[in-house]
Amino acid sequence: MGRQRRYLPSIAQLAAFEAVQRTGSTTAAAKALDLSQGTISRLVASLEAQLGRPLFLRQNKRLLPTPAGIDYARDIAAALDAIERASMRTAADLGGGALSLAVLPAFGTRWLAPRLGGFLATHPGVTINLSTRIRPIDFAAERFDAMIYFGAGDAVDAGHMRLFDERVTACAAPGLLDRQPISSPDELAGLQLFQLETRPLAWNAWFMGQGTQALPVSGMMFDQFALMIEAAIAGLGVALLPHYIALGEIAADRLQPVLEPAVAGTGSYWLAWPPARETYRPLIAFRDWLMSEAPSES
Repeated sequence: MGRQRRYLPSIAQLAAFEAVQRTGSTTAAAKALDLSQGTISRLVASLEAQLGRPLFLRQNKRLLPTPAGIDYARDIAAALDAIERASMRTAADLGGGALSLAVLPAFGTRWLAPRLGGFLATHPGVTINLSTRIRPIDFAAERFDAMIYFGAGDAVDAGHMRLFDERVTACAAPGLLDRQPISSPDELAGLQLFQLETRPLAWNAWFMGQGTQALPVSGMMFDQFALMIEAAIAGLGVALLPHYIALGEIAADRLQPVLEPAVAGTGSYWLAWPPARETYRPLIAFRDWLMSEAPSES
């Protein structure tokens, strides 16, 4: 069945409409797209005519999106993002295929990136395109070939491979430990115990790993490890870090471990992919490579 041209507006029309909806005016949209204001207005008007309904209400030279316009803009923005990613992936393809991977920020920086040269050396034609995501993605909503996430291996509608279980190490600045030495878990009382939004039970697991009951946890909340590490280096409190991250900070003498290191955490790192990409050759190569790299962390 062929596509109906009426429902396939041009990229220029869609980009102009999305820019107006996003910026709130034809003037700002024109500046963002490097077009004239008149061109933006004509493109939006032609799109409305093609769809047969208004996407904006025009009041006192202002454009207010209609409810239909708001819904349409959300869908169009996602479609334009997908087209942009596909175009970038094709342009960057070295001949062996491109793998679009969503990865946790700290995992990508501290674990994956230092090892990635080994994969690229043995698969010189494969291009890896990385985007960071703090939480698992929905493959139906975001066009990725795979993701690496932390959790229980329960991403919806996805194939899975467990990489390794997370182990955690509590760390603090040398100066903080000089002022307040810690020889037992109870001595953490009164200190700020930093927390990560995606690990709400991490400190409970750490106290269990020290062979004691958990203390009440009170401390700053972070959404990423990078900021938590900097706060710990500044001596503001105690950071509970994945052991592979803690090792680098300890080796550089920026942080020191608190009590027993590398105790069991609350989840694992997983590679996941949409079923449609199961036999995609760059994914197969990357999966096989990860399988050989990950056991050293188990």
